[in-house]
Amino acid sequence: MDSPLCYDDLSVGQTWTSPRRTVTEADVINFATMTGDFNPLHVDYHYAANSHYRQPVAHGLLGLSWVAGLGSYSPSVNTIAFTAVRNWEFTRPLYFGDTVYVVTTCLRKTPSGRRAGKVVWERKLFNQDNQVVQHGEFETLVSVKEVVPPPHLSNVKSPARATSIE
Repeated sequence: MDSPLCYDDLSVGQTWTSPRRTVTEADVINFATMTGDFNPLHVDYHYAANSHYRQPVAHGLLGLSWVAGLGSYSPSVNTIAFTAVRNWEFTRPLYFGDTVYVVTTCLRKTPSGRRAGKVVWERKLFNQDNQVVQHGEFETLVSVKEVVPPPHLSNVKSPARATSIE
């Protein structure tokens, strides 16, 4: 596996595509159990059959979680912190059996101190028919390759270390 990319390695406009994964009933039940969201639209076949969608749908936040997970290695980045989700939209339902993937594009880069930079990513979750299911922006703090010393320390020499032999 390649080393994670640093802030300096990223260019605005670069795009990556993640591996794919299929939405299963088990995923939805596990997410419902973990979050406590047992809305019948997600877990009750009879109720969902009489809904607008005519079948159960996965939780929107489960899709958002997959965006975060699948997108975290496409690209693999030396992330210090995940700082924001902005302008997130849920545009289509996620059905059991859908196969999804994430397309990530570097939108903006802004230096943030000597050790990192802020990166804004456009993230789109697609289904097997290449339809956008969810989309929006993620913001992360990404490490730089080499830490730049503060200007007031750049010309200071390290004091000689005394050594002792015992």
